[in-house]
Amino acid sequence: MSPPQLAAMALSTPASIEALTTAIQPTSPGVDRMLVVPGPLGSVLPGGGVRRGSVVLLDGPLGAGAMSISLQFAAAATAFGGWAAMVDDDETPATPAAVELGVVLERFLVVRHVPVARWPTVVAQLGDAVALVVCRVPQGLTLSTARRLVARARRRGTILVVAGAWPGESGLRIKVERSTWRGQVGDPGAPLGDRLVHLVVEGHGRPGAPRSIPLVDQHVG
Repeated sequence: MSPPQLAAMALSTPASIEALTTAIQPTSPGVDRMLVVPGPLGSVLPGGGVRRGSVVLLDGPLGAGAMSISLQFAAAATAFGGWAAMVDDDETPATPAAVELGVVLERFLVVRHVPVARWPTVVAQLGDAVALVVCRVPQGLTLSTARRLVARARRRGTILVVAGAWPGESGLRIKVERSTWRGQVGDPGAPLGDRLVHLVVEGHGRPGAPRSIPLVDQHVG
């Protein structure tokens, strides 16, 4: 099975994940230690991107825009020839939103139905193979497990974009406070799905400051 065929699958079994790690070229730390994130999101990040081998913690209410932001990180990783993966247990309609936000689907994997007991192993295996992993933290994740994942990501140069109750360290924290729609309701001239996301970015030696960026997304929050 070729990598593009694997990318089209919603991987859910240990065998399929194992096939992934052998079918694609594993990530390794490169000379460039920064993943550049283009567009409005990159404009509010320290240095315009994210350090490879670090953890990005996304925090915010459901539907405020955190999922769209996580997919923009995946888009940045795949745009530069890397692979990205999402561990998604909520059956989020990730594919339409991913296309809309610029993710290269041939290098994007969605892994579903991961038992909580296997979650750390799956994230670690994906992190050995791809440049960036997006995931929601299951309840009960221990600090020691989080530290092992951080250490492994640092060695591999993999970026972990996590949402939820992450007990470990993070190099960057993005708190999505709310989103507001631009344009007047009922105005035919207003762009469809155009909204502002209000967030606070902290990390990499930079104190948090409120910022607002435009997002164009109709499928996810």
